[in-house]
Amino acid sequence: MPKLKTRRAAAKRFKVTGSGKFMRRRAFLNHLLDHKSPKRKRHLGTMASVDERDAGNVALMLPHA
Repeated sequence: MPKLKTRRAAAKRFKVTGSGKFMRRRAFLNHLLDHKSPKRKRHLGTMASVDERDAGNVALMLPHA
């Protein structure tokens, strides 16, 4: 049986919580930030949980998580 390898791109984008959920960063904080309010940018800087419908795909990409 071959080794299970982690997809390195996914490992850089997702973190696992203590309860086993996957966390991701939010979109829309890369550029065009001038017109966005400080409150909105602060919120976009926080982590969000991966939707339960996508969590299975993320788990396949991170077999050791």
